Amino acid sequence: MGTNKRYAEHFDRLMDARILLRIADENPLQSLTDSELQKDRLPVTRDPNPKPCRAWVRFGPHAMLVDAVVVVWNDVACGIEFTVAEKQLRCWVWANAVAPISTSPSTPPGY
Repeated sequence: MGTNKRYAEHFDRLMDARILLRIADENPLQSLTDSELQKDRLPVTRDPNPKPCRAWVRFGPHAMLVDAVVVVWNDVACGIEFTVAEKQLRCWVWANAVAPISTSPSTPPGY
């Protein structure tokens, strides 16, 4: 029996969501520490209009790519929010672990 080529992306997203849910249930979400964030030296910028992104996050030993929004950042890291099974999660990740998602043709690269 073959694969469903017409809806392959849909079923891939469903499977990715199931995998993310299972990993998130079994492992704690990791975030950067205060010393990694250099909280005592770097100012933080908060965005009133969070920007959509794709970001690498860690649940225990597992790295997962998630759809998220960047709500706060400094020169080295981004504070992101994302949802897993209707549960809102927040963490800090390295800035280079985040890729912007263009919401319109007029959105410049890198925001």
